[in-house]
Parts: sequence; C-alpha cells; structure tokens
Amino acid sequence: MVEARWNGRTIAKSDDTVVVEGNHYFPADSVDATLLKPSATTSGCPWKGTANYHSLVVDGKENRDAAWYYPAPKSAAAEICGRIAFWKGVEVQ
Repeated sequence: MVEARWNGRTIAKSDDTVVVEGNHYFPADSVDATLLKPSATTSGCPWKGTANYHSLVVDGKENRDAAWYYPAPKSAAAEICGRIAFWKGVEVQ
C-alpha cells in the first residue's frame, strides 16, 4: 500500500499506483478530494502533455501546486490518465 501524507494527514492511499519518472500516480478516487484546491497553474511535458495542478489545504495550511495530473495525456502516457501525483514536501511511501 502506497500512501501520500502532508502536514500530518493522509492525502491518498492505494495499492494501485503507476510509477512514472519516480513519481507515484494515484487513482483519483484514492485521493481525499476535500483537501484539493484547484489551481490555474499548468506545465508541459513533451511526451506526457499538459499537466494541471491542485494545491493542498490541510488544517488551514496551503501547499501551492503540490498535486498534478494530466487530464488528457498523450498516448505514450495513457497509463496516468485519471491519476494524481504529488511533490513539494508530500511524503510518498
């Protein structure tokens, strides 16, 4: 079971993650959506496509753009469609 934690809270937990470039992509339904705040931030990857971001809000603290996902990944990254990954101090174990 892989778990993502930040600020003392479990953000996501799943035994069905996909690892791409060292990052665990969790199924969206394994993520506590109440802790996600939509962000206008995007970034591009030549082989995955355009990533969108969420900030995490836990107990009044915000971790800006700490979660990302590819709403329409390129075919080479189809396995991460519908999945969310984390960084910026989020512990994934």
